[in-house]
Amino acid sequence: MPYPIHRFQAMCRLTPAEEHQLTTLGDAEVVRRRGETFQREGDVLGGFHLHLRGWISSSILLRSGHRLIQKIHLPGDILGTPSMVLPQAADTLTAITEAVTAFVPYERVGQFFTQAPRLAALFMVAVQMERLALMDVLAVTGNASAREQLARLLVDLHVRLTPIGMVQDNSFHLPLTQEVMGDLLGLTAVHVNRTIRGMEAEELISREGHRVRLLDLPALRDLSPLPPRRPQFEPTWLPASV
Repeated sequence: MPYPIHRFQAMCRLTPAEEHQLTTLGDAEVVRRRGETFQREGDVLGGFHLHLRGWISSSILLRSGHRLIQKIHLPGDILGTPSMVLPQAADTLTAITEAVTAFVPYERVGQFFTQAPRLAALFMVAVQMERLALMDVLAVTGNASAREQLARLLVDLHVRLTPIGMVQDNSFHLPLTQEVMGDLLGLTAVHVNRTIRGMEAEELISREGHRVRLLDLPALRDLSPLPPRRPQFEPTWLPASV
C-alpha cells in the first residue's frame, strides 16, 4: 500500500513526480503486530518510519518508571523524527492495532535538500505541525478540565481521520483503552470513564463497542480549549518544483 500523502497535499499542489517521490520514499512495508514495540527509547537509529496503516503510540519512560504517552500516530504520520537530532531514539513506538510502516534511512530524505528542495521544505513544515500539536497538548495539560481535554482529543482524531476515509457520519473506530487515553491526557482511567459517561449523558457522543460517534460536533469544537491547527496552503516562501 502506498504511503498516504494527504498531509503534504494540504500544504501545496504536488506535481506527479513529487507524489511519486513521497509514496515510494520508504523501504519495503513491515507489518507490526498489535502490541509490538518496534522502536525503543535509547535504540541506535539510522532513519525514521512512515506510517501506512493502523494506530501507533509514541511514549517515553520517566525515571519514576511511569510511561508517558506523547502522541497517538495515524496513517500519514512520520514516526521518530525527533530522534534525528540525537544519537539514540528519543521515544518508544508501539503498535496499538496491527499496523504497517516503512523505514526511511536518514540519507534518503537528506537527498531532498539538494535534489528536491520543495519536498525538503514540506518535510520541515510537517515537523513544525507536529511541534504545534505538542504545544497544544502542553497548553491544555493541567490547564483544562477533563471534559475539555477529551473534547480536544475527539475533535483532533476526527480531523486527522477524515482525510484518510476513516470517518463515516461523524463516527470512527477508537481502539484506545481508557488506560491509554488516561496516559495520553494525564488522567486516571476512572476519570476518563466518568467523563465519557458524562458526555454520553449530555448527548455529545455515543458509543457502540470501539466505535464512537460525535453527535454534536459543533458543541465539541466549542468545548475544546483550542481550535484545530491547519497549515498555510502554498506559503510564498515555499521553493518552486524542480
